[in-house]
Amino acid sequence: MGKIELLAPAGSFEKAKIAFMYGADAIYCGTPKLSLRSRSELKDDDLEKTIKYAHSLGKRVHVAINIFAWDETYEEIKKQAAELDRLGVDAIIVADGGVVDIVREYAPNTEIHISTQANTVSYHTCNFWARNGASRIILGRELNKEQIKDIIKNKQDGLDIEIFAHGALCFGYSGRCFLSEFLSGRSGNLGDCSQTCRWAFNVYVEETNNPGNLMPVETDEKGTYIFSSKDLCLINEIPEIIDMGVNSLKIEGRLKTEYYVATVINAYRTAIDDYVNDPENFNPEKYRKELEKTKTRGLTTFYFNDRNNKDFQDYSGRQYNSDYEFGGKVINELGDGRILIEIRNKLSVGDTLELIIPGKIEPLEFKIEQLWNDETGEEIDTVNPGKAEQKVILTIPTKVEEGWIIRRKK
Repeated sequence: MGKIELLAPAGSFEKAKIAFMYGADAIYCGTPKLSLRSRSELKDDDLEKTIKYAHSLGKRVHVAINIFAWDETYEEIKKQAAELDRLGVDAIIVADGGVVDIVREYAPNTEIHISTQANTVSYHTCNFWARNGASRIILGRELNKEQIKDIIKNKQDGLDIEIFAHGALCFGYSGRCFLSEFLSGRSGNLGDCSQTCRWAFNVYVEETNNPGNLMPVETDEKGTYIFSSKDLCLINEIPEIIDMGVNSLKIEGRLKTEYYVATVINAYRTAIDDYVNDPENFNPEKYRKELEKTKTRGLTTFYFNDRNNKDFQDYSGRQYNSDYEFGGKVINELGDGRILIEIRNKLSVGDTLELIIPGKIEPLEFKIEQLWNDETGEEIDTVNPGKAEQKVILTIPTKVEEGWIIRRKK
């Protein structure tokens, strides 16, 4: 059974540290101007710090230059490609053929990975990209498992295959969409998507027997979410994905919180390891239960199991999970079981918390028995997020490490 890479999103250096702590083999991020998540990307200093940190752990960093570039963008692309090569990034993710040429010339020591935005859905196209310098293909999400197997069987030797396993889907084909540009003037293909497919739309139909009279079509009083997709979740399919020979399993979410990254990466890490170590007793339900504790939409396998699947739109427009939220992050131990944490939501004596422990799918549940003000040491009943990096002291009935994530049960 081949080793599969678990690839995590990282919109900041702190998120990269959390991803590695909870079991990611590699992270992917972007640059502020040249990737498709321009609002969450690493500045140059943080990127250099992230690369050095990852390499100290024996882990990898992939950086996206995956916009569809206008000609006036290419001078910046040349500078960025050369800088990434100098920093020693492990791979550059590219969608545009012209940018591939630039990366080959200006970053000759760096792997080229072809983005899912390139719509690669056949082994013929995989092999085209391999002949033009690519070492990995991130397949389009529209493929089913039989098509993926066929690609793996017929691709060139040495060419890696990466697929998305979890996270947001969009209305566009492999992420290509002009809706945002058309309606808000913010191009999803240049890194500034306004997530127009999540908006509520007003839809009207003309009465058959009364031409010219328009009747509203409503899901609820907030409107109709005709484009909004459920979130991809392939946790149940881990055995088949590993067995078919996929090289890398990718988690979407560079705009998500540290809590989301910790929960999702920990679930997929433990699922992968448990299946590899004991395939006969693999039970996906406990991992799915953890995934459902994040703030998410409905979950779908999209086309992976069935090209005719129609159950992947979420017409309610809701985000689920009203039971849990990001509680805080461990800063350090103070002795006597007292822990300094950085809070993310209101905490009160009596609240039920869950400590997400790296490598363990079952979180440690405990109640807040006491709270102390971190500056004065005064005992308090409640703490609310206020100033930046609000901290509080509480007790946790186990040894902890810096960076561990705590969720609060509402």
